Amino acid sequence: MSGIGVEAGAQAARSRALAVLRVRSRALAVAVLPAGAAVILLTGASTGHLVGPGWDAARWAVGVPAVLVLLAAAGVGLVVARARPAISPTVPVPEESAPDLYRMVRDLADRLEVPAPSAIALTPDCDSWLEDRAHSAHGPPPRPAPGRPAGPRTPVPPVLVIGSPFLWWMRVGELRAVLAPVIAGTGPSAHPDIAAARRFVRGLDAAVAVASAPGRRPPVRGLCAAVGWVARLLLRGCREHATQMERGVAAAAAERAQAVDYGLRIVAQEQVGLAYAGWDRLLTRVALPAWRMGRWPSRLDAGVVAALTELSRRDRLAEGFTSRLGERPACDLLEEPGAVDEAASLLAARLFHGGPATPCADWAPVDWQAYPEEVVDRTWRVDAARLHRALDALGVRPSRHPGTPDPGGPTLARVLDHLTTGGTPPAEPAHPHEPLRQAPARPAPRAADGGGYSSQGSPASDDVTRSGGVGGRGMDADGEAEPGTDRSVALAARLTAELAREEAQALRAGKGAAGALQGPDSVAWAPGDPGLPPFPLQPHRTGRELLADHVTAMVCCAAVDTAGAVPALDWLDGPSLLLDGERAADLAPKVLTLIEDGDPGPLRDWLTAFGIRPEKPVRLV
Repeated sequence: MSGIGVEAGAQAARSRALAVLRVRSRALAVAVLPAGAAVILLTGASTGHLVGPGWDAARWAVGVPAVLVLLAAAGVGLVVARARPAISPTVPVPEESAPDLYRMVRDLADRLEVPAPSAIALTPDCDSWLEDRAHSAHGPPPRPAPGRPAGPRTPVPPVLVIGSPFLWWMRVGELRAVLAPVIAGTGPSAHPDIAAARRFVRGLDAAVAVASAPGRRPPVRGLCAAVGWVARLLLRGCREHATQMERGVAAAAAERAQAVDYGLRIVAQEQVGLAYAGWDRLLTRVALPAWRMGRWPSRLDAGVVAALTELSRRDRLAEGFTSRLGERPACDLLEEPGAVDEAASLLAARLFHGGPATPCADWAPVDWQAYPEEVVDRTWRVDAARLHRALDALGVRPSRHPGTPDPGGPTLARVLDHLTTGGTPPAEPAHPHEPLRQAPARPAPRAADGGGYSSQGSPASDDVTRSGGVGGRGMDADGEAEPGTDRSVALAARLTAELAREEAQALRAGKGAAGALQGPDSVAWAPGDPGLPPFPLQPHRTGRELLADHVTAMVCCAAVDTAGAVPALDWLDGPSLLLDGERAADLAPKVLTLIEDGDPGPLRDWLTAFGIRPEKPVRLV
């Protein structure tokens, strides 16, 4: 390694750390300056030099503000020192559950000549970092590593946080190469000046969070506002220095790690990008539909391996991956990888979707073998039932197709007839002066009846407006009207309002369940909102996309019930339909033709080719 480069980065970090500490010293000097003036005036009176009515008035004019400033400074300092810094939600990995992983990390720290991390934790993300958890509010410090006795003044090394997808996708050598620059950061972190500067910045950040917490009475709220103003002022003063300090620490760590597995690190960085792509695809395409149904996949990390293997097969990259897949995976460093994967999967569900911290009847784990039946098929039938409820609300007549065994049952023919241009009109009113049962004649749901807010807390009326509103056209991401017939726009608006109402009810129920199951060590995502996810994955779906999903679900239900199709799981695209053992990949454009142009011809031809009978009722939930 280049000693000059390491020393230069560490020296830059230390100089910036001293600049941060100077901000703290200046703030302390401003706080004690009135007290110093008061001491001078009081000393002059006791020695007989500063006497007289004018000096007595000066002593009162300076002494009282000095006491108030000291009390205010003591209060701010107490809040900064006692405030609990934020920590990332992680899955702790005790040493007894991963002795080989701890041994590898300590060997790597010895090669880098830096202190070993105090503990290891996993995060459901494709990233790794060091996190200081030495604050007293986070509990007792971890035990020092064997052979490294910690004295009373020895700083506690930070915790190593590893992305859980890395353990399952990477090989042991690749993981060691990726973690080398991260572990090398414990060296600069052990410097007293850098550690003190980081504690000061984290304390200020925690003080701002404490001052911004809602639910306080007016007098306390005013004091907290003053503390927050001071903390923000100090943060602005040291922000640039703290940023440059962290860059110096990162530069020193990267330079120190150059000599450790440098060639392998280049290959490992390619795997980092692949793991990120596979993880993102798995969460958005596979895990999110399950979370919406109240199920959380319990083997997400194992799923990312299957997703990336499938990706490599489709992209003809298997030749390069075959040899590395034969090597020892990094998850073998864990004693019970299944239990760790389940804990990380539950944390991922809470982070990206919300929900209780422990499984319950409405929040149960699901394995990959049961995913098609418990998630895919159930999702299709729930969407199909919602689609027919929307048609009922719009006054659409049941299908009258010849040979229909149950004329009033839920059929695909009813959907096709309604969305077809020039198809069957809505039901006539029972009285000549009675208005038609159309969605535009009804106002958007209000917050009072449970439909005022979507799952992300935004007004549902905004979603209705973007998806067609009360008879209007849907708007895409560019603000242009979405293509579609008047009937598809009205049906999409109705579905959007119905879905917003259901999600608002589920959110309220989830808050109560999450609050009841919240443990003392659980992470509250937002003040007063333990069930609200901090990083929601659910994207906004336009009215056309929502209607297309529901029509596709209805087609899949008809295929399963009338043509012997089966629901399946595609690792890259999520829920899929298998017809004669092959994935139906050409359904989406035919559904869009029906929605946008009102032309059912391509979809009807597709149904006929696979023997799917749209006139037969399907089973709903």
